[in-house]
Amino acid sequence: MSPLLWWTAMGSVALHAVVLSIHFELPKLFKQNAPSPPLEVSLVNARTLSKPSKADFLAQANLDGGGNTDAKRRLSSPLPRAAIDAQQTQLAIARDQLETLERQTRELMQKLQSKNKVTNQRESDEITKADTAATYRQLSDKALELQRLEAQIAREFDNYQQRPKKKHVGARAMEYRFARYVEDWRQKVERVGNDNYPAAARERKIYGSLVLTVGIKADGRIDTIEVDRSSGKKLLDAAALKIVEQAAPYAPFPADIRNDTDILYITRTWSFTREGELESRAGGVAPP
Repeated sequence: MSPLLWWTAMGSVALHAVVLSIHFELPKLFKQNAPSPPLEVSLVNARTLSKPSKADFLAQANLDGGGNTDAKRRLSSPLPRAAIDAQQTQLAIARDQLETLERQTRELMQKLQSKNKVTNQRESDEITKADTAATYRQLSDKALELQRLEAQIAREFDNYQQRPKKKHVGARAMEYRFARYVEDWRQKVERVGNDNYPAAARERKIYGSLVLTVGIKADGRIDTIEVDRSSGKKLLDAAALKIVEQAAPYAPFPADIRNDTDILYITRTWSFTREGELESRAGGVAPP
């Protein structure tokens, strides 16, 4: 290194050392004091002409007294009076709108209820008319049915009146007027039966009993012959029917029987005995 360069470097270092060792201090006028505490100012909603002797808070206007408590309390709302008034105004508007909406809703419900009432009344009237029509049809049907029933009863009554008056005899005890006629009828049948006794029954020793009901008309002719109980032997049943037919016609009814009897039914037990004879007993019980 050249001597000039060496001396130049050393001079630079010395100059820097001098500069770095120098300290500068501002005058006291420019010194800042410690930061002051923050200043709190309360916004009041009113003012008074008198100034309080001892203020509890700093405010934008004088306010001596006020409030509803003796305690030292700041304004509870963080908003100024104007903001509170605006909120209350908006709240009042909202309430008015809500009341209007509720009123409109009630009016709409009343209209709907009135409409439904009218509709229900119309439906009720229609149902009543339908029920009335149905009831009228039912009454008409019932009336026609009653008329048909009355006509049927009348026809049956006429037919009943026109039917022959019938009497049945067969018990051991009977009215005298029937007893005399039945006894005469029995004697005739037995006489004809013994005269026309079936030869095959005598030859083959066939005997037995059966019950017959014979219907006799007022003029003495036979109306019906029915076998109520068979003898169990076709020969004897057929012989009994033939004997009753051979004995006809019988005597006409006397006046006391004809007055209330058109057909007289006589039920008797007919027996073909071992002796080859025909016998008759009253009623439907054959002898042993």
